[in-house]
Amino acid sequence: MAYAEKVPSPSGDYWRGRFKDPGGSYATVRDEGNRVVRFAKKNDAKKAADAAEVAVQKGTWRDPATGRILFRDWAGEWYAELDLSRSTMVNYKSHLENHLLPFFGDTALADIDQALITRWRRSENAAGYAADSVRTWAGTLHNVLGDAVGKHIGANPATGKRGKGKRSGAGRRSSSMASREVPVVSPLGVLLIAERMSILTGRDDEFVMVQTGYWAALRLGETVGLERKYVRDSRLKVQWQLYEIAAGDNEELRAEAPGGFLRCPPKDDSYRDVRLPPFMAELLGRHIARARPAPCECHGRAYVFRGWGASPRRRGTLPMRDLAQIAGVSEGAVRKVLGAANGTGVGDETRAKVMGAVRATGWRPLPGDAGPAWHWRRSGYEELFGAASSARFPARSGRPERAVPLAGDWPGRRVAGRNCEGRAEWCWLPVAEGAHPHLGRHWQKTWMEAARTPEVLSEEVLGHKIPGISGTYRHVSPEMRAELAAAQTAAWEAALDARLAMSPWSPVGVLQDLLSARAEARKPRLLSRDSPGTPEGVYSLSEQTPSDLRGRYWDRTSDLFGVNEV
Repeated sequence: MAYAEKVPSPSGDYWRGRFKDPGGSYATVRDEGNRVVRFAKKNDAKKAADAAEVAVQKGTWRDPATGRILFRDWAGEWYAELDLSRSTMVNYKSHLENHLLPFFGDTALADIDQALITRWRRSENAAGYAADSVRTWAGTLHNVLGDAVGKHIGANPATGKRGKGKRSGAGRRSSSMASREVPVVSPLGVLLIAERMSILTGRDDEFVMVQTGYWAALRLGETVGLERKYVRDSRLKVQWQLYEIAAGDNEELRAEAPGGFLRCPPKDDSYRDVRLPPFMAELLGRHIARARPAPCECHGRAYVFRGWGASPRRRGTLPMRDLAQIAGVSEGAVRKVLGAANGTGVGDETRAKVMGAVRATGWRPLPGDAGPAWHWRRSGYEELFGAASSARFPARSGRPERAVPLAGDWPGRRVAGRNCEGRAEWCWLPVAEGAHPHLGRHWQKTWMEAARTPEVLSEEVLGHKIPGISGTYRHVSPEMRAELAAAQTAAWEAALDARLAMSPWSPVGVLQDLLSARAEARKPRLLSRDSPGTPEGVYSLSEQTPSDLRGRYWDRTSDLFGVNEV
């Protein structure tokens, strides 16, 4: 039975509450910091002891001593008990090691409160990390502390009170997203973005890659990880994705994710068969026949799409990252000195540091595949996609955001090298400001909604499951698939017609072939004048299509560059 006990003390007598713990032994009422609560009155001590004993009987009592476990120790115990997908485990490990343990590691769980978490957020923001990244790491912190509730702490301090804090700015996702308008792009816009990406890289691969990702509604990891054996005639099987991870010095991760890419199941195990429309099956088939995918050096599997730039295995006996650390310069500077640029744009002092590191380590280039990189890096692909959609290169390495410099007839050729902006003649106008690759899935879903595609079919294409009885009783019929393929083909041909109206020429070989074939298919058939129904004249293409389409996507003024027109 609970009772109050008087305790003599040199600083003044006090009362403490005593109750039976779950083991049947008497315990003392303590606070969250595991400190004995000193009551001035006997009645207050008795009430606290009674309340603690009731909590023991209900099974809700928690020993305050457990809250003294360090965040580092609890995080290790928490992580060891997880059984999630490998990509999620890697993400959690990165969040803990790089952002949470350095700040909270030596702090007891009971000492973590909202004030401390706010200090951590401010420190991450001050370090220059993006608000979305800090929000993601805060979500991991919430999960770690949430699973400690009832076991080590009484409540989750990472759970903010509703209506508290900022109502605007980057601190809240709802308000930050409210002012961000998500662009919606039509099949014509996707075609233009794909063409521009190929113009920027100088090859056809990106055109086919963007179209595949759009019409098959693939995630970027699923597109990069699309293996040759899973493309069969008019079907595309989504079985795997390549998930990019930062292995760092973790030898286990390096072995599991060679080249920095982990081969893992698609997100949420969304395995699926995607039926390609005839034009997309032909486009993808011709790309495979042209590219002839070979097994990559990292995974030993043939992937449909390769990256852009030098193959990582050709760089040398020591990773560029390690060589840069030894030289005390950036990894980009090392690439410039040892790559095809031969040090162009690098100062003499930096070049000397790199060459000194090369001599000290015995670095030498490795023989191997002379082709492009085996896989696209997410950051590189997103930057290229953003440049093609917004018509501007992002700010990077101290350089401000700038328009894509172009020359020649529309749609133009990329001007590269020194003073490229000064040598440019014109630039593109944006197709979609702020677009990124994952929006392709959103655009395809939006297009299917506009095309009146049944939800059960559109969700199947996306790899989603319709919950409840509605998803159980609805199925996809062959007629639904045929109607979707017909609608996709009509939209594709309309996009080609609109692009043809802008110009019958493209520097992208695969698109040039498509435009030529489309122009040939649209030519009116010449009939004998003696034949019934013969038209009086033949209408040219320019008479049948709008004349102002080109002006929406290009600008021949040089105002966007801030230089004089050439």
